This record gives sequence, structure tokens and C-alpha cells, in this order.
Amino acid sequence: MKALLVTIGSLGDLHPFIAIGLALQAQGHDVLLAVPADHVDKVHGTGLAAEAILPGFATICARLGIDAAEAAHRVLTQRSFMIESVILPALADSTIALDALAGDADVIVGSMYALAAGIVAEKRGLPLVALNLQPMAMLSGCDPPVAPESAMMAHAPAGPIGRRWNAGLLTMLRLAVRARYGGAVARVRTAHGLRPHRATPMFDPLPAQVATLCCYSPLLATVQPDAPPGTEAIGFPLFDSEHGFSAPLDPALTAFLDRGPPPIVFTLGSFVVHAPGDFYDEAIAATRKLGRRAVLLTGESGLRDDAGDVMRMGYVPHSRLFGRAAAVVHHGGIGTIGQAMRAQACRSWSSPSSAISSTMVRELPGWGLGPRSVRQRFAKRRRKRPSHRW
Repeated sequence: MKALLVTIGSLGDLHPFIAIGLALQAQGHDVLLAVPADHVDKVHGTGLAAEAILPGFATICARLGIDAAEAAHRVLTQRSFMIESVILPALADSTIALDALAGDADVIVGSMYALAAGIVAEKRGLPLVALNLQPMAMLSGCDPPVAPESAMMAHAPAGPIGRRWNAGLLTMLRLAVRARYGGAVARVRTAHGLRPHRATPMFDPLPAQVATLCCYSPLLATVQPDAPPGTEAIGFPLFDSEHGFSAPLDPALTAFLDRGPPPIVFTLGSFVVHAPGDFYDEAIAATRKLGRRAVLLTGESGLRDDAGDVMRMGYVPHSRLFGRAAAVVHHGGIGTIGQAMRAQACRSWSSPSSAISSTMVRELPGWGLGPRSVRQRFAKRRRKRPSHRW
């Protein structure tokens, strides 16, 4: 069998696909990853095959005339920015590129944002397996996301009235998204000989879709009754190598860890880190006020700065570091949560930018992964958030 794995986005979107690709390859299957241009080398470093189907992050920023910090800020604060400025402008070209790779594929596996995957799978009569990387993306009326946009929803509805209310609100959301973006997707479908489809982009199951795999622990969020047929929570497909191959901890970091008590680790993942605000300054101040040590993962390539009680690193595989930490303060990314659970130690969770499900709000503290920090207390001088348009 040849599996064509398709994803776009940050390392948080790429790493689960690498983990799944490596598992498939170990079972004797052929695997090809279709990814942004800036992820190809990393995939090659794992021994998997990869081809670029759309530009990398730096190229997208250059096209938009903004830097990485501004791009991250817009993604985090303007819910329409990702689809309007990144996904849809690249859809036609990425679909052509993906179609050229799919000639000998037996199955296509795609993320919710990889709209080309559904189009090419339907065109070629291939089964599509959709990967959902975070509970909130399921848009369940039974377990709705906790976010400013969902303030009107009944969280953790106990009866049919709350679930029906949520379902009605989600229907209106789907109609609005379909009216706004359905035409752009339909034009690409037509160019590939497909009829328009009433599925809402990114939200509804697609004609070729045979299964939905939720890539997180069912301990955090179970499959809800309103999930698409064939949905299963499979656990975290974990991978976090910096360059794609296994490497030991940096000797300087190892020395820092060895010479004192376990530090508090502060991280904003691979994308939020582009727009950190005062997160790291506040982290240092809080750590020193507590009389503790800290490791800051700042995303700066090649950074290695040991200030005695604070160690700054650009990137460290979470799987190698979290087990030696006293606590981890982070952005609430699902991959980071998975690594924190895997480390099996007490964790603290900061979520200045993420939106999660109601079930996760209830369950995370019980797993030593909470409580959730208050945004205004942790980053007092973050830029004012513009109103959302959805």
C-alpha cells in the first residue's frame, strides 16, 4: 500500500504526520508526505519521502508583506486570516501539485486544513482518512470549544435543550463559512472535473472521507455522538526531533539540568513563539520571585544562553526535557499537552492563545495539567486583540 499524507501548518501539524508515516513505513508500506516547502528537509531527515505542494512560512510572509511575528499575531487574533490569506490563495496550485503526486497512491490521509486532499481523493476515487489534531476542531455541540467565539454556546450541556441550542449555533456557523468560502473551493473542484458539494470547508465530512482519526488521548476528549461516522480517538502520534533524526540533549542544557533542582520549563510551541509578547520576560520574573530555575524555549535558532538560574534554548525535544522539569508552562497546544502527559509528572498549563473543549477544561486538572492561567495576569502588555469576524 502507498499512503499519501498531506498536511500544512506549523510543526504541531507536521509532527503527528511524521509519527504516522514512520509507523506505516515500519509495517512495510510506502509513504509520501506532501508538505510545505520548509518542512521537506525535516521529513527527509526521518528517512521518509516528501514533496512540497505549497510555499513555506517565510515565502507566505513575504507575499503578504509582513514579518513572522505579525503573521503569527494575525493567525492568533483573526480567525479568518488563516483561510483567507494562507489556505485559499494556495489551494489551486497545491491541488495541482498534490494531484501530480497521487497517481500511484492507494489512500490519502489529510489534515482539516489540507483542502486539496479531499479534492484529489474524490477526483481519483481514493479513500480519504481525515486526521483531526485537536478536540475543538470537531465542533461538537455535545462538547463545544471554549473560546470567545463560542461564548453563546452551552458548555458541557447536560440535556437535549443545551445540545440542540449548540447544534443550531453550529449550523449557523457552517452556513456562514460555506457562504463565505464555499465558492472559492467550488471553483477548484470544478477545475478538476468535480461538481460543487454542499460540505462546509474544514468542518463537514467530504465525499471521499471514510474515517476520521482524532490524534489525541480519549482521556482528554472522547468521541461525541455528533461526530462523523467512523470517528475514532487513537491517542497522540508523538514525534519531536528538531531536525528529523534522533540526537542527545545539548551538553550545555544537560549541564544546567544536572547542577540544580528541576527547572520550570516555559514554551510557546513552534508557532505562537513567533509572537510571544511579554511571555518570557514575565516567566523570568515569576521564576526568580519563586526562587526557582527555568528553561525557556524561545524558538530562536541556535540559541544557547545560560544565565545561571535561567537557560534559554531555541528548541529542545519535549520528550527529552519534560521528564526533568518541575513544571511546564505553555500555550495549550495539543502536542505539548501530549508530551506533558507522557512525561507523567506534575504540570502547569498556561493558555494565552488556545481554544479547547469543555471536556478538556474539566479533565486537564485531574491529570496534573492545570489549572489554566489567566491571560491578563500573565501578559499584561500584549497587543489589543481585534474583534473576530466569524
